[in-house]
Amino acid sequence: MVTSRWTAAPAQSAASLRRRGPVLERAILEAALDQLSTVGWNGLTMEGVAAGAQTGKAAVYRRWPSKEDLVVDALRAALPTLDAVPDLGSLREDLLELCRQARAAMFSRPGFALRSVVHECDTFTAERFHSVIVEGVVEPSVRLIREVVRRGIERGEVRADASDSYVCDVIPAMMMYRSKMCGSEWEEADLVELIDRVMVPLLRSHQA
Repeated sequence: MVTSRWTAAPAQSAASLRRRGPVLERAILEAALDQLSTVGWNGLTMEGVAAGAQTGKAAVYRRWPSKEDLVVDALRAALPTLDAVPDLGSLREDLLELCRQARAAMFSRPGFALRSVVHECDTFTAERFHSVIVEGVVEPSVRLIREVVRRGIERGEVRADASDSYVCDVIPAMMMYRSKMCGSEWEEADLVELIDRVMVPLLRSHQA
């Protein structure tokens, strides 16, 4: 694990000491993401975050009594929003584009930070982040997949009974599982394999 550039706190400037309210809070949340991206969950400390935000440790603890509380808010504030349903004219192309969006979110700075939490936390601590993962990643992905499947049913590409929770869970479950357990970087070829070998056969209309 690399050493955080926030390990040694720089001297605080007069300007940094005068920051208050949302400006200071944003700086602290950004510093928390930087820590997660460099030293990971296990290396993140409130002292390091305070140094990165150029503020005092007390200012961090006044707002967030634990690093779990701090990281939850940092992730919620920074995770990319998945809200655009692609419409490229076919089930295959729409699902591929959704996978590309999910991959971009997973490998963004907040996505990388979230994965470091998931990979490094013990089971008890990981429960603290369950709502962040479900509300920020899983539910938006499933909602978009369900919409793509619904359009595929209307076009006759997808069997009529395909839009159930198990089917719509396949892509996010596979991407999260293989990222965590297999270290998959989800190159383009991997996404194509997921869609062509798993999703399209699973969803294909009996008449297609």
